[in-house]
Amino acid sequence: MSADTLARTADRTDTAHRLLVSARTPDSAVTPMDRVLGWLDEQARAGSFRVTRVPFAALRGWYFDGDGNLRHESGRFFAVEGLHVTADGLPERGWKQPIIVQPEVGLLGIVVKEIDGVLHFLMQAKMEPGNINTLQLSPTVQATRSNFTGVHQGLGIPFLDLFLERGRARVLVDVLQSEQADWFLAKRNRNMIIEIDEDTSTGDIGDGFRWLTFGQLLRLLRLDNVVNMDTRSILACLPTAGAEPDGVDLDPVLRSFHGLSAPSVHDTGEVLSWLTGIRALRELVQRRVPLAEVAEDGWTFTDDEIGHAGGRRFRVIGADISASNREVASWTQPLIQPQVPGLMALIVKRINGTLHALVQARVDVGHLNVAELAPTVHCRPADHTGPGTDPYPPFLADVLATPTARIRYDAVQSEEGGRFYHAENRYTILEVPEEFSEDVPRDYAWLTFSQLTELMAHGNYLNVELRTLVVCAHTLY
Repeated sequence: MSADTLARTADRTDTAHRLLVSARTPDSAVTPMDRVLGWLDEQARAGSFRVTRVPFAALRGWYFDGDGNLRHESGRFFAVEGLHVTADGLPERGWKQPIIVQPEVGLLGIVVKEIDGVLHFLMQAKMEPGNINTLQLSPTVQATRSNFTGVHQGLGIPFLDLFLERGRARVLVDVLQSEQADWFLAKRNRNMIIEIDEDTSTGDIGDGFRWLTFGQLLRLLRLDNVVNMDTRSILACLPTAGAEPDGVDLDPVLRSFHGLSAPSVHDTGEVLSWLTGIRALRELVQRRVPLAEVAEDGWTFTDDEIGHAGGRRFRVIGADISASNREVASWTQPLIQPQVPGLMALIVKRINGTLHALVQARVDVGHLNVAELAPTVHCRPADHTGPGTDPYPPFLADVLATPTARIRYDAVQSEEGGRFYHAENRYTILEVPEEFSEDVPRDYAWLTFSQLTELMAHGNYLNVELRTLVVCAHTLY
């Protein structure tokens, strides 16, 4: 392989230093902070957006095949099929449910540029049909392979060439990461951050894009439903280790993310061996089945939706969409609509002067590699309250009983609006006192944030919900 076939990549420690500088820049003359929310509002008012629920028969280009699977006539985009799963914790006969099957790998990319010595991120105000508030702050490029290969026969995607043409930019992040394994089967997207030189022109970026520092993005992450899931996923993958020398006065959060030699409960080799053991020993057998078969496990079918008789979990609906700022002006598609919100909680504790996060190795129905690291609590609380519901998962009672004074982060964030309709989860980070036991069940472990960000240099170690909490934890310093 010749050298010119490889992309130019940045040194991870140097990137971590520059990221910390950007994180400590909470405002910018390029896009003043007090204008960001107004700009998003202006974009929403200037556009024309409509999302209407429709019967499946009204979906243009979509059809139910002979097995009842919901497919697109192009053979691309995605399909809704049935999945039979046998896994630990499920009944012996297993479980059947609808699942999104989308084999193609999408591209989620952010362009960065150093402006006045500070990294700025090129963000987009993008409409997605499932967004609860229409527009959210999205990556520079957010596209499925079908989008950027022209299957949708729409307009070109701005800045896509910077990601696809080697040599145009320096690569800061480039990794395949998973998406929601409760609703997707082995879905992955390419998460990228590329840096262009300060004197590299991106032309007129247009009204739908703005340059923001990492510090500005962290301020926006404190708000509900402003920074979309794809942006959160990409930003979490930025390296942090080694940006700040250790010192006796170093803040425990900074030491956890950026310390040169922050003490940890487990070294990385132990963590990898622990997760590998769980992946080898836990059971997860996945078998795609006709969608019609999920009726055997309580799923009901009408002209308008596929839902569960229990009234919880999720349903599949149809939507007719129009948007003035998308590559295609109007289209129809199925969407997954969760019935109740979820709770994604991360317990953190200061151990030897360094903040550690309590994570679990979680098996989910759609995982590619059996288990991924997940938040301490990853559940829908409504599934665990009331008659006939499941028992509390570990640490849920601790989270629900946490006093307000110990909540370090708390916001409602949306999940991916391109496939999920009004999907929201509460994301929270709670710091427990010194007396909270460090002895935890075998599927749980205490890790520093630099260990988590280093694991994200490789795919399928942290699930998308934990990636959100990692980037939100940057708001703590």
